[in-house]
Amino acid sequence: MISGLSKLPQKFTEPLTIGNVILQSRVLQSPLSGVTDLVFRRLVRRYAPDSMLYTEMISATDLHHMKALPKLMEIDRHETPISIQLFDCRPDFLAEAAQKAVAEGADTVDINMGCPVNKITKKGGGSSLLRQPELAEQIVRSVVNAVDIPVTVKTRIGWDDAEITILDFAKRMEDAGAKMITVHARTRSQGYTGNAKWEWIRKVKEVLTIPVIANGDIFSVDAAISCLEQTGADGVMCSRGTLGYPFLVGEVDHFLKTGEYLSKPSPIQCLEVAKEHLQGLWDYKGIRGIRQSRKHMTWYAKGFVGAAALRDRLCRIESVQDGFDCLDEAIAKLARHQEDFWILSDEDMAEMIAMKQ
Repeated sequence: MISGLSKLPQKFTEPLTIGNVILQSRVLQSPLSGVTDLVFRRLVRRYAPDSMLYTEMISATDLHHMKALPKLMEIDRHETPISIQLFDCRPDFLAEAAQKAVAEGADTVDINMGCPVNKITKKGGGSSLLRQPELAEQIVRSVVNAVDIPVTVKTRIGWDDAEITILDFAKRMEDAGAKMITVHARTRSQGYTGNAKWEWIRKVKEVLTIPVIANGDIFSVDAAISCLEQTGADGVMCSRGTLGYPFLVGEVDHFLKTGEYLSKPSPIQCLEVAKEHLQGLWDYKGIRGIRQSRKHMTWYAKGFVGAAALRDRLCRIESVQDGFDCLDEAIAKLARHQEDFWILSDEDMAEMIAMKQ
C-alpha cells in the first residue's frame, strides 16, 4: 500500500489548467461508450465533485444529419466541469459539432483519436487517425478555430508495436492548438488486452508543454499513484476501473489531495448504488434503459459470496422490479452474514483471487 504523497510533486494538490478552464481535480472520468450517460455521470459526480466528466463519444456525421440533438449529448447544467467527446474524420463536421457542444454547455470539447473498434476505425475515426497525422492536425485546427473553449485529444500510443507514433503525433496535436492530451498507453492492435505501456506516457510528457493525462490500467488508487510516479503525467483518467464502481474517481482524487485512503464501500453499499443506477436508467430511458442496465448490474455484482449466481440473474432482468428483487435478496443475505467472505464457491474463489492480483 502507498503510504502518502512523498514521491509525488506538489502539483497534484494544485488545480489543473486546461486552456482557460481551471479544474480543482487532476482525476478525470473517461468517456466510455454505452456507459458514461447522464445517469452514470451523476453517480460519479456524487463522489468526485471536482473532476472532469465526459459524455459518451458522439459522431459528428450523425449530428450533422440529425434535426434534434441525441440523448448522448444531453448534459445537466449542474454537472460541470463536463466535456463532450466527438469523433469523426471530417474537419468541417467536427467543427460544426463542436459549436453544438458549446451551445449545450460543454466546458471543453474532446476529440476521440483512440477508439480501436473496427466500426469506428473503418470510417476513418478513432485510432485510425494515428495513421493520418496530417488529417488529425487539420481536424484539431478546424475545431480550435470554431469554438472559444479548450479543445483536447484522447488517443493511443500507436497503431501496433511496429507503429508507435505517439511522440510525433502528440506534438502535432499540441502545435495544432490542443490544450490537453490524454494518452491511453496501449496500441490500437492491443485493444484492451495486455499491459498498458506507461513508459510512453513519460516520453510524451517530456516533449509537450500542455497537460498530459495518463490512461490505461487505472483500477485502484495505488495503480493511479504508481502511474503518476512512473510517468510524471499531470493527471490520470479512470476508465474500466469505474465499471460497476463509480467511487473510483473520487477515491483517487481524495488521496491526491490528502494522502489518505477513503474507506472502501461494502458489498451492500455497492448494491444499494446499483439499485439507484437501475432506477435512474429506467426513469431516463425507459425499457431501453432496462436492457442497458443488465451489463451495469453485473458489474456491480462482484467481490462477495454469491456474486456469480447474482450476475447470472441480473443479466436477464426485464424490469426495475426484477432487478430490485435480485439485489434486495443479495443485500439481505449479506446483511445476515456481515463476515462477507465465508465459504466460497470455486467460481467466487477464482474471482476473489483475480481481484487481489
